[in-house]
Amino acid sequence: MKKKILVLCTGNSCRSQIAEGYLRYFAGDRAEVYSAGIEIHGLNPKAVQTMKDDGIDISGQTSNSIDEYEDMEFDMVITVCDHAKESCPYFPFKTNIFHQNFQDPSKFVGTEDEVNQEFAKTRNQIKSYCKKLIEEKR
Repeated sequence: MKKKILVLCTGNSCRSQIAEGYLRYFAGDRAEVYSAGIEIHGLNPKAVQTMKDDGIDISGQTSNSIDEYEDMEFDMVITVCDHAKESCPYFPFKTNIFHQNFQDPSKFVGTEDEVNQEFAKTRNQIKSYCKKLIEEKR
């Protein structure tokens, strides 16, 4: 049976979108992966580009509200920012909740190259975390 995984972040625009892309990649057909936000900020174009730079296309993903999934049962919920962890709703099912705070690269101020480097740094951190999580939770 496929596991259902939900990734939560504040605006479901960057970190949770990157995590959704990597979790889908590493889990393959063993999991259904969703992402949502406490708010909806839309898919960040720099998140799409940084994933494309690593060979993963997330351009078809959508920015969703946690409210859209309130009746779904998840095996795992992963919060990728402290705000989402603090605002995470109660899941009445047997849900394993994991948390890892990642810096928001969309808040970084610098030159275009520096911003791109910050996105790549966060992407690589999320990639390592997602790979390890999938390997440990098979």
